[in-house]
Amino acid sequence: MAKQISAIRGMNDLYGADVEAFDFLLHTAQKTLKQYGFQSIRLPIVEKTELFARSIGEVTDIVEKEMYTFDDRNGESMTLRPEGTAGCVRAMIQNGLTHNQIQKVYYNGPMFRYERPQRGRYRQFNQFGVEVFGLSSADIDAELIALSARLWETLGLDKLELQINSLGSKDARAAYREVLIAYFNQHKEQLDEDSLRRLESNPLRILDTKNPAMQTVVEAAPKLIDHLDSESIEHFEMLKTHLDDLGIEYVINPNLVRGLDYYNRTVFEWVTTELGAQGTVCAGGRYDGLVEQIGGKSTPAVGFAMGMERLMALLMDKQLVPAHSSPDIYMVMVGENVQRTGMVLAEKIRDEITDVNVQMNCGGGSFKSQFKKADKSGADFAIVIGEEEVNQQMVSVKSLRVEGEQKMVEWDQLTAYLKAVLN
Repeated sequence: MAKQISAIRGMNDLYGADVEAFDFLLHTAQKTLKQYGFQSIRLPIVEKTELFARSIGEVTDIVEKEMYTFDDRNGESMTLRPEGTAGCVRAMIQNGLTHNQIQKVYYNGPMFRYERPQRGRYRQFNQFGVEVFGLSSADIDAELIALSARLWETLGLDKLELQINSLGSKDARAAYREVLIAYFNQHKEQLDEDSLRRLESNPLRILDTKNPAMQTVVEAAPKLIDHLDSESIEHFEMLKTHLDDLGIEYVINPNLVRGLDYYNRTVFEWVTTELGAQGTVCAGGRYDGLVEQIGGKSTPAVGFAMGMERLMALLMDKQLVPAHSSPDIYMVMVGENVQRTGMVLAEKIRDEITDVNVQMNCGGGSFKSQFKKADKSGADFAIVIGEEEVNQQMVSVKSLRVEGEQKMVEWDQLTAYLKAVLN
């Protein structure tokens, strides 16, 4: 026997209940996005490595340690996308979609990061991303947050906390960066190895540390919100006003900085305490400089991304995924050439009742064995066809839920009868 081949660690198969949760989440998110006028976009899984180094930042953990990067046959460095925003921006520029236009798009698909696998964090994971280009005012930031809040409500998810912050302008953040470096240099003995490495290259990421031993020094650090430029303060105040008007509760988290270098002004996260360490289920913010940074004309932009696996875990834990839909009709067929007649009738039913679920009994078997399968399927009705029914051009429609309810129906009256009993 050949040696069994297993999936790569952290890259999982989805089947059964997981797929039901994934499809439910995806369908609900797409339906919600349509309510807000968003359109779908499809993006490549592989991009040039330069795209992510230039956008995410060369000194971020993602670029330094987590990307799946390889050289193609021409020696050009390629990377499996670790996130979706950079590729979406590249697509907008390349296809001329940002010039004097407002674009509202969403996408979903697999992303790849070389991380330690744990529940809700995998090396191949699915992300649902939402991006808006061409609007700089705080009202679109608030609309994206309202959109996500509506999605949680539609899904039945509660106990999600909205955390917001402002990173200010590029210049304000650069000035704050120097203040932060000076502060942490005074407390070097309290910094862990990761923070020492980030001190000169990316000190804002120290604020986002998960190391409990560093919480005291981080909490005492100067706050970015106290070093914002006046325009960013005004923008942030307007965001809060919109959220207050909408009745959306929020917490200002001054240490919320996000792990990607391209953010400015608004940043936000929806977090939960019900998934252990992996508490962020949706995160995003404004990235007004990224389009120009990647080679396009200056264009304001804002967006967010949801981790599908983390939301799936919440939905399944709370038993919020609808049960697998059972067939409406199960075709029970016994006799020579009866299967051919049954298949034709099944297609006719599907043609004339487009939302019906008809399950064929394939592979033969006795009436008794087929009725067992019909009952196990959860179908409401069985259509029973034997040689006698074929000769008479009739079928027997038997209720599998009401004892003794059965009726002989002519073929040309079958769909009309089924419409009546299925409604």
